[in-house]
Amino acid sequence: MRIAHVAVWTADLEKLVEFYVRYFGARPGRKYLNPTRQFESYFLDFEDGARLELMRVPDLAPRPAAPGGGGEMEGPAHLAFSTGSKEGVDALTEDLRRAGHRIVGEPRRTGDGYYESVALDPDGNRIEITI
Repeated sequence: MRIAHVAVWTADLEKLVEFYVRYFGARPGRKYLNPTRQFESYFLDFEDGARLELMRVPDLAPRPAAPGGGGEMEGPAHLAFSTGSKEGVDALTEDLRRAGHRIVGEPRRTGDGYYESVALDPDGNRIEITI
């Protein structure tokens, strides 16, 4: 058994697709539209076979807590991407910072031995960047 994909709601579908394509090498499939529900989505494929579905509807409820800095709530906590090296973590973190994306966890070695940083995507979802 394996996870087929993870899905994320967004108010700005095209912006979020571009973020994952630019920084994480995602390959978007064709856009799906359901005119009855005004539902739109893309499946993004990653090099290792992982898939992310980004979805939008016009009446999406707002996020109940401030994204990124504390305010933990039930539900998904973060998406994690592996760069394969410490240098890759550092470089991608700096690329995101220079592009104006918020870094909420500087590159560091965690207590459980991982080297990682944490950034926010354009919707405020936590993105963990690891070796």
